[in-house]
Formats: sequence, structure tokens, C-alpha cells
Amino acid sequence: MQRQSMVGAALGVVLLLVAGAALPEETASSTFDDGAVYQIAYPVWFKQSFLSLPDDAEMAAEAGKQGLFLFFTTQGCSYCHLFIEKVLGDPELSARLRGHFDSIGLEIFSDAELTDFAGEETRVKTFALDQGVEFAPTLLFVDTDGTPLLRLTGYYGPDRFGRVLDYLTTGAGAGRSWPEYLAAVRDDGNGDADTRADATTPAQPLRADPLFAEPPYVLDRSRFAGERPLLVLFEDDDCAPCEQYHQQVLADGAIRERLGGFDVVRLDAADAHTPVLTPAGKQTSPADWYQSLGFTQLPALAFFNEDGENVQATDALVLQSRMNNLIGFVIDRAYERGWNYQRYARSQALEKASD
Repeated sequence: MQRQSMVGAALGVVLLLVAGAALPEETASSTFDDGAVYQIAYPVWFKQSFLSLPDDAEMAAEAGKQGLFLFFTTQGCSYCHLFIEKVLGDPELSARLRGHFDSIGLEIFSDAELTDFAGEETRVKTFALDQGVEFAPTLLFVDTDGTPLLRLTGYYGPDRFGRVLDYLTTGAGAGRSWPEYLAAVRDDGNGDADTRADATTPAQPLRADPLFAEPPYVLDRSRFAGERPLLVLFEDDDCAPCEQYHQQVLADGAIRERLGGFDVVRLDAADAHTPVLTPAGKQTSPADWYQSLGFTQLPALAFFNEDGENVQATDALVLQSRMNNLIGFVIDRAYERGWNYQRYARSQALEKASD
């Protein structure tokens, strides 16, 4: 107990030291340090909730709004801070959000009591787990009955968040899932730069790297376990964020060394022709597999254990610190302890703070 108090105090000191640090003017570029630790402060226009979600939803309905925006964060989270600064801090985006949803910030490790949409008493941290929150930030939109409308995990920039608001508030997303909406927008020629996967486009050469395994892509682990965990990286040939990922993450020597303990496969998310045998033993193509995993932007990462279980997947922004935590989550087999990614990342942050 005493050690936990000391660790918490140490982390608090780190938070105070960097809380006032300014974010870069560029969004999620090479100047963004995802290893920095930030004090999370919600915008002043967020609702001061008593954590009775049925009451919050009822008040939103009375105000003529569509529902609630639940913003799950945790203290120290650089990606949460970036989202607050760059997305929620955008006057046009914040005005659109406020016009349709009441916003509530929730700390995913909080022990505070909360009444969920079923009227049951619980705690914020339990509610977060019940909602499938694994990464910070997680963005959850619900209607005035508490029915989920859309959940996004991880950091997404202003352009993508603008698409989210289009999908939720203009009627353009009616009858369509979020991936279907983005595909339709892309087909109309209005897609943003991070939704480039197109199964009708012939495969093009991607950036070579000795880290990646060569075809054939026989990844089946359903009958015989692999010797090492597996990382599958989806890219395509016209993806600026993919190039940034190579330069800012895969070029890092320490990360490359840690990935030496993985089988690493890079696939073209626009390739509908190359055969792939997935870890579950299913025959598919890179394009179909990308879509079946629910990805909507690039680069996208899927981690599998030696038995072929998909233990983590994300298409949100991943830079060095988050990549190291993802690798550690898999190597340390934290999922076998019932931990999600964010709990593991928190344990790593507390360990650093105690050093």
C-alpha cells in the first residue's frame, strides 16, 4: 500500500511538471511526443455531470439534442490531450458537437459511482470496461435512450472527426455502418487522406523493409501454434501517415529490436488478389481481411499471439510510446491476466514514475 502511494505521488509530480507544456502547432506530426505525460483538463463547455447517465440523456433530449458524447480519458494521456487541443479546441468542430450532443468526460480508472443507462449503480471504471474501452481516448456517442451510435478508439484528427459529425448529424450515415459511410464518401471522391484502401485498385509495390516477411502469407496458427507472436501491418502505396509511421516508429532501433521477437507481415490494404491464409486458417485477400477486421484508415495494426488469437488491433495514431506499449502488452501476455491495453499502459507509466 505504501509503495502504491509513493508511485502515485511520483506520477503526480511528473504530471505537474509537464501539464503546462504546449502542444505543437502541427497535428500528430513528427513534433508530437506521445511519450509526454499531460494533465487532462476537459473543455469548460463539457457538462458538469452528477454521473447519472439517464438524467444526463433526459436533459439532452429536453434540449433538443441527439444524445451524449462520452469522452473516455485517463490522466497523463498524451493522445487525449492532443484530441482536446486539436479537435475539441477547433471552434467549428466544437460548435457542431455542442449543437447535437452534451459532452461528458470520464476517467477510465475512476472509482466514482455512476448510474448507467439501465439505471444500475456501478463505478466509472466498471462502466468503461462494460463499454469495451481499451484505449484512451475512446469516443462514444449514444442517443437519448443510451443506445450506442458510434464508438471510436484512439486519436483521430480534425478531418476524421468532421467526418464523424457528418455521419452522425447530417443524415448521410442513415442505414449505413461507419465503414460503409466512409467507403461511400471515398467512392464519391470526397474521402479524407487517411481512407485510401480500395479493393478495386491493383496492388502496387510498397516500401521495402527487411523487417517484413516475404510471401506466401501462410499465417495459419489454428492447427499448430507459431513460435512467436505475429504483427500484421496494413498500408497502401499512397498513404502519407504510413510513410510517417515508417519514419517515426519503424525506424527506431529499439522498436525494431523488440519486433525481432515477432513475425512481422506487411500487407497492402488495397490488394484484392494476393492470397493470405489468416491465423484462423481462413483463405482471404489483404483487402478483404482489412475490411473484416473493421479498419477504416491506414496504417492499421493487428497483433496475434502464438495460437492465432487476435489480442490487439488499432487503426488510430500509433507513435513510439504507444508502439512500445503494444509490443509489451503482447510479449508480456498481459491479456492472459484479463488486462486490456490501457491498464497495461498505466502499469508501465507507474513503473516509470517510480524509477
